[in-house]
Amino acid sequence: QVQLVESGGGLVQPGGSLRLSCEASGFTLDYYAVGWFRQAPGKEREGVACISSRDGSVYRLDSVKGRFTISGDNAKNTVYLQMNSLEPEDSAVYYCNGERRLFGKTYNYWGQGTQVTVSS
Repeated sequence: QVQLVESGGGLVQPGGSLRLSCEASGFTLDYYAVGWFRQAPGKEREGVACISSRDGSVYRLDSVKGRFTISGDNAKNTVYLQMNSLEPEDSAVYYCNGERRLFGKTYNYWGQGTQVTVSS
């Protein structure tokens, strides 16, 4: 079964840290671009960070630069999002996405999401 499973969310105080994990099963992340997205109540889903398997290039949303780091572990078929100095505005459901284009076909998978709540 092809799926992405996120974990690591929870409740944290402002200034705290969390590490989200996105583990793939049924396929390898080696050839995928993997991104973390988030959606807060009443807001559109936005891209937070993305890492390319092709060249390792990284994209991060301006508001998380210097605080969030995306990285991958090919041996564990997992991508991580390390989140430091969390702010209440970071509260959202965080989703993992993997996408690959091969021979004109796009393969795109989403995880079920993990809740992150930053509150005192």
